[in-house]
Amino acid sequence: MITGRKVQLRPVSIEDFKRTFEWRNDEEFAKMSAGTDLFRYSHVTLDQIESTYEKEIRTLDRREKGEFSIYTQEENPKHIGFIVYREMNIVARRCTIGMGIGDKEYWSKGFGSDALKTLIRYLFQTMNLNRVQLDTWSGNERAIRSYEKCGFVVEGRMRNHSFVDGKYHDTVVLGLLKEEFQY
Repeated sequence: MITGRKVQLRPVSIEDFKRTFEWRNDEEFAKMSAGTDLFRYSHVTLDQIESTYEKEIRTLDRREKGEFSIYTQEENPKHIGFIVYREMNIVARRCTIGMGIGDKEYWSKGFGSDALKTLIRYLFQTMNLNRVQLDTWSGNERAIRSYEKCGFVVEGRMRNHSFVDGKYHDTVVLGLLKEEFQY
């Protein structure tokens, strides 16, 4: 378990993974999380969720990819989201990260930012990475603000790269270097 100020990052259990069934089938959450990939990300069955857990989560090679459940640090901790690192390059000491707060009760209250900072601290201090990056579609403004609050810098835009709600949007690429990170 990796502990932050407001959250704990825990190994993903099958119960946690099943909970994502509700989130992934919530149109608003799925659109914010997946953008262009909404058609692949949402409208999934519980059987598909369980199959993915068996194929991907149980067999993760932590040197290449890691996935955690985000829990609150309340008296009765609550599972509110997920966070991952992927595309690990141990030579260049970098990876890509992604996250989602599925429980809307915890949106815009700093839980996502704390989860992000907690994972980044782990990646920089424990795994000795030098760079982390992420991207999102330009309409996901709340996420972009959260990423910038955590120290990420917009490094580029891929114009008309995402197609969401019948319109083209830019994909915004953000990066953070170890020397820039402040927890």
